[in-house]
Amino acid sequence: MPLFGSTFSPKKTPPRKSASLSNLHNLDRSTREVELGLDYGTPTMNLAGQSLKFENGRWVAEARLSGGVDQREAQRLRRRNQQLEENNLLQVKVEVLMDMFSETTAEFQIMKKELEELKSVNRRRK
Repeated sequence: MPLFGSTFSPKKTPPRKSASLSNLHNLDRSTREVELGLDYGTPTMNLAGQSLKFENGRWVAEARLSGGVDQREAQRLRRRNQQLEENNLLQVKVEVLMDMFSETTAEFQIMKKELEELKSVNRRRK
């Protein structure tokens, strides 16, 4: 019988190896995103009162109604307007070229007529 101690003294347990208790490192990326909620969606930011969204590697103005017209629709209309202006300019150029061609043809006909008259005068002399 011990005088200064207790008779019961359990052995100390050895320290455990440091191992991850999580098995998430075994999962693929998409499963981890679902499990941990890492799907944040497309990044957006607000700059000078305009909302921008990152899509397909570019920052695009977010489609919002401004004056009743969608931003994408307005951009499409601007492109269509530019195409129509270019078409109009090309039509004007074609008209100018046609006028120049008509003028050159008329001058050619006049010169041809003068040449025939000179030939006939020259034949009469001989």
